[in-house]
Amino acid sequence: MTLLVIAALVWIGVHVGLAGTPLRDLIVARIGETPFRGVFSLLSIATIVFLVRAWSTAPTEPLWFTPDWLRWLLVLAMLPAFLLFVASVSRPNPTMIGPAGATAQPPRGMTRVTRHPMLWSFAIWAAVHVIGNGDSASVIFFGAFLVTALAGMPSIDAKLARRDPATWAALSAATSAIPFGAILAGRNRFVVREIGWVVASIAIVAWAAMLWLHPLLFGAAPVAW
Repeated sequence: MTLLVIAALVWIGVHVGLAGTPLRDLIVARIGETPFRGVFSLLSIATIVFLVRAWSTAPTEPLWFTPDWLRWLLVLAMLPAFLLFVASVSRPNPTMIGPAGATAQPPRGMTRVTRHPMLWSFAIWAAVHVIGNGDSASVIFFGAFLVTALAGMPSIDAKLARRDPATWAALSAATSAIPFGAILAGRNRFVVREIGWVVASIAIVAWAAMLWLHPLLFGAAPVAW
């Protein structure tokens, strides 16, 4: 279990303590953006391999037992997670910093709901597995992803605010990190057609396929059929 805790802390440290902090800016200033991205990608691969291997060999103890009715709710919660993920990869995110002088794209589709759809998809996925598994090793393993996803949102926002204040000012005025926050505050509106039936269809099919294949891929059924 100690190795798993260390692996989780290393994962969080790399992605929260480095990715969007002033330390990143300092390293980029010294070695350049492209070399940093290459080194960071390799470091991310190494840390995820370390974390997965530590989890697979860690001893664990049950902390709670999730009732069947809650398991069905967790399964349903994964549907918006898939929708958020598919929508996030279907078009560029406005929090991404483009070339100097480039015009920032206005939020559309899912980014009207939240400017961090991918991180929210990971956060939901991690939270679902923490609650659904209920054992000590899973709390540490999936909890590491949950912490990374939630802490990554303000980290990305801060990085954008430092590097492109004008884009950040426009984006923060029209969007929110919390889903539907800007819409409820009257700073934006929800436009279903901008998400598109293709994105929704892919998300539903992927969700259903994962529900069906989960026992084969991971050796455990999310719910009792």
